[in-house]
Amino acid sequence: MIHTLDVLTLRLAEAIGLYLILAGLSGLRLPTRWQEIVADIAASAAVADLFGVACFVVGTAILIPHHHLSDPLAIIVTLCGWLALFEAALFFVFPDWISPILTAAARHTRPWAVVALVAGLLLFLAGLTGRAEAFI
Repeated sequence: MIHTLDVLTLRLAEAIGLYLILAGLSGLRLPTRWQEIVADIAASAAVADLFGVACFVVGTAILIPHHHLSDPLAIIVTLCGWLALFEAALFFVFPDWISPILTAAARHTRPWAVVALVAGLLLFLAGLTGRAEAFI
């Protein structure tokens, strides 16, 4: 069982895990959809900026209430927030860098989908079965 200091860590782990589960299932069921999304991002500055906004919103929504490194699960949740902000920065400042990276990754949708699914299941279960309590 996972122990953490904050109930919010558990709820955010569940939410991030559920997102990754859904993304993984999407990649397994409709692998060409990811390639279409990446093509849209590469073709449209507006679409790339909208993805940047979405990443920025998710990252700040995680980091405003949760920015501590008190235990392994809290570190993972906080890193997910920083990763979303880093991705937003790439979409805004370096869109010419992120498009080739996404295009290369989209060629291998199924392996990435499996990684997302496994990581999502682990995070979701950690949040669902974990306990928030002070360490003694």
